Amino acid sequence: MNSIVKRSGVCDVVVTKLQQQIVLGKLKSGDKLPSEPELMQQFGVGRSSVREAIRILSNKGLIRVKQGVGTFVDVQNGTLVHWYDRLQTSTAKDLNEVRQLLELKIAEKAAINRTQKDINTLTKLLKKRLEAAQNNLADECIEADIQFHIAIADAAKNDILADLYKNIAAQIKKSFRQVYTDTEMFVIKHSIHEDLLKSIIDKDPKKAWNCVMNIVGEKIEDKKIKTEG
Repeated sequence: MNSIVKRSGVCDVVVTKLQQQIVLGKLKSGDKLPSEPELMQQFGVGRSSVREAIRILSNKGLIRVKQGVGTFVDVQNGTLVHWYDRLQTSTAKDLNEVRQLLELKIAEKAAINRTQKDINTLTKLLKKRLEAAQNNLADECIEADIQFHIAIADAAKNDILADLYKNIAAQIKKSFRQVYTDTEMFVIKHSIHEDLLKSIIDKDPKKAWNCVMNIVGEKIEDKKIKTEG
């Protein structure tokens, strides 16, 4: 963990190195991570890179941030880490199939269980996704898209489904970055995402299922998903 990482892809490298510590058991469930300044010094990166890495690991369900207390490894059992480790070498085709299955059920449950807070979050993220797409900001658009679907997973109010989706979200993002070099497809599919949000607001699980089927029905080029570091 003391090696200094290069500026390119620093966030992904920090994520990978911290994750490796968890996989290898050097960081165990319940262990407290070093403070932000300590992580910055260990990896030779800026505060923003550390915070983004922490956010990604939190979304994957590997750590938990306790405000005012610290950041802790939060792996409930070893299978979670091995499952995530397996995802790192999965193909985009296999990953997209899992994505389809999860997002269909998640959308149904979100339409039933969503709260007003969930609606507010989803509305903001969808607006951010559209703005990035219209300005052809691919990375920002992909990030907003992933966060939108993670928010739907949270709205489903099923912790297991949400954790499973968060664990594959980072790999979905890598796949998208390999396939989408511009935001044309995100612009084209914005109206379907609007319909999905409306179905969730209207508490219409059948429509939500159909919307997701239209969104994830696309075929993604079958490429090996690789991680840096």
